[in-house]
Amino acid sequence: MNIVICGAGEIGSHTAEELTDPGTHITVIDNDSARLLDIEERMDVATLLGNCAQADVLMEAGCGEADLLLAATDSDEVNLLCASLAKGLGARKSIARVHESAFFEQKGYSYQQHLGVDELICPEYSTALAIARTLRNPGALEIEHFARGAIEMQEFTVSARAPAIGKALIELSLPEGSRLAAITRKGGSFIPDATTEIHEDDTVILVGNASIFQEARRLFHDEKAGRRRVAIMGGPTMAAWLARALEDRDFSLRIFETDRARAEAIAEKLDWVTVIHADPTDPAVFDDENLSQVDAFVALLDDDEHNILGCAWAKSRGVNFAIAVVQRSSYMHLIRSVGIDRPFSPRRVAVKEIEMVVDESPLRLLSSLAEGIIDVYRVRVGADSDVVGKSLREINLTPNWIVAAIQQDGKVRVPRAADTIYAGDTIIVIGRRGREGTLRKIFATG
Repeated sequence: MNIVICGAGEIGSHTAEELTDPGTHITVIDNDSARLLDIEERMDVATLLGNCAQADVLMEAGCGEADLLLAATDSDEVNLLCASLAKGLGARKSIARVHESAFFEQKGYSYQQHLGVDELICPEYSTALAIARTLRNPGALEIEHFARGAIEMQEFTVSARAPAIGKALIELSLPEGSRLAAITRKGGSFIPDATTEIHEDDTVILVGNASIFQEARRLFHDEKAGRRRVAIMGGPTMAAWLARALEDRDFSLRIFETDRARAEAIAEKLDWVTVIHADPTDPAVFDDENLSQVDAFVALLDDDEHNILGCAWAKSRGVNFAIAVVQRSSYMHLIRSVGIDRPFSPRRVAVKEIEMVVDESPLRLLSSLAEGIIDVYRVRVGADSDVVGKSLREINLTPNWIVAAIQQDGKVRVPRAADTIYAGDTIIVIGRRGREGTLRKIFATG
């Protein structure tokens, strides 16, 4: 595989490192010779000094024969232009990393479609969703997400007073767009069917469309946590995405922004959030706002050092739970040692999303749950599969597998029993470990 990476920053260099293997040829382009020298000393990749927004530079890097071009510079506009040029020059697939919501959300206009770019990734957006899931479900044993947050999956324990206890799944009337994928009981895990009864202390894996997930979750875990108070240090675009992901009566949000113009802009856009023009690490502000009483302190500044120090300081003043966003990989080892509960790295999020795009194999292991007993696979349905043209009700994969999500025509959702499987569909399948061969046979993945 031939890969061209535009930009030798954190995301570009780490992606090159992760994708390097004997069968892959990688060329990294940057206009900073020091960055390229650092990459040359650490990795077996080719480098090219130049402006990656110029067609002749892209051609010199081999873009015309590239299987993939990743544009990951610090400029959204440069990335979009690079990715578009790459497609015009012959690259099979292009990915552009963007920061601004106007480009990523594509409200009213699709830059991606207009420019012919195959994929847009926004690590800040994905990181905001990951932080929101952690804040919403602090007691969850394990959390995964798919399709930019459209599908959510959680593993958690059924609470003592949950409405589902003592009822079979067929009696529960789960909201449309949700499925109970697996149950762990007394050390054993299994895929439930319609007659399976829910017990207290079962550990369940629930999957659902994000819009109705919390409604479904309340059937199995109804303990009231009360309204949770969250203090957010910094008001970048990530803060707005995080606030929107937490927009409901369960959360009271305060965003602290030291730039007055930015604070006013956020307050105008997020009228349900209290926006304060101040530094939360100022002792007077911290005390006046009673920040020692918040349930979570989240540091989202563009400065890693301030995020780490801000969270460490908040923890020292009595905050129970602190989250820091850290861009630089060299700082990740510091997080636990200074008492910060959870680090989130947009760089790591970006690389994971890129790997998903690069990996075109028809069957890919995404995750292992239930202490390794249950596996989650992404499967591309082959044309010769016996399930093509059949509904999920007709296929009936239980007791070994369950189709948890389906992607058709670019849209991802939790399917209904009446939904039909077509060749080329991408599905998320959850099932028992050790049955990958059977899965390949069922869906003709080769």
